Amino acid sequence: MPQNDIWQPLAQAQSPKRYQPGQFIYLQDTAPTQFFYIVAGRVKCFLSAPSGAERTLTIHQAGELIGEASFFDGQPRVSSAVALTACDIVAVSRERLEDIFRRYPDLPFSMLQYLAKTVRLLSVHVDGAFLRADRRIARYLLTLPVEKNGLLSCTHEEIGFAVGVSRVTVSRVLGELERAGFLETGYRTIRLLDRKALDALVHSLPEES
Repeated sequence: MPQNDIWQPLAQAQSPKRYQPGQFIYLQDTAPTQFFYIVAGRVKCFLSAPSGAERTLTIHQAGELIGEASFFDGQPRVSSAVALTACDIVAVSRERLEDIFRRYPDLPFSMLQYLAKTVRLLSVHVDGAFLRADRRIARYLLTLPVEKNGLLSCTHEEIGFAVGVSRVTVSRVLGELERAGFLETGYRTIRLLDRKALDALVHSLPEES
């Protein structure tokens, strides 16, 4: 469990469930009777099309919540979640959450902030479809959580699924960004060297044709 994790109260007196890599935590279009707190591991949230195609929304790390948006609005889940690594996860019901809110009165505001972040992430995927590939990749990288070692844990395939481009395109763009000094790539990792430059790329005006 990450240190200084504001969601630690959710796991108090609870025994996390162990999920193996590839095991689903919840499925798209199912009833959201609970949401989940990741104690350890990495989880992929993604959308599924009737054709079978998938679109990765984001990769969640230990200390984050998943499935909370549908839980609060009571509508069927709009995405699925699957364990990428072995994960320890705590399920949170409405009754348990109400009890935690009574004991930790500052936590509801933190929950609202987290929900706002989730909405912002979804908006990135909607309007990101109008961006050029390098801007879409840069924007996605800026949304990923930074681990304690300062790295982002992601593969070229995961980035490609998330922004809707091929692995070849991801490799090309990352190579260009690395040569520009914006980032540094490693095995299944990326280190952002210049977040301001990446943000400027995302918000730069489109080139005239």
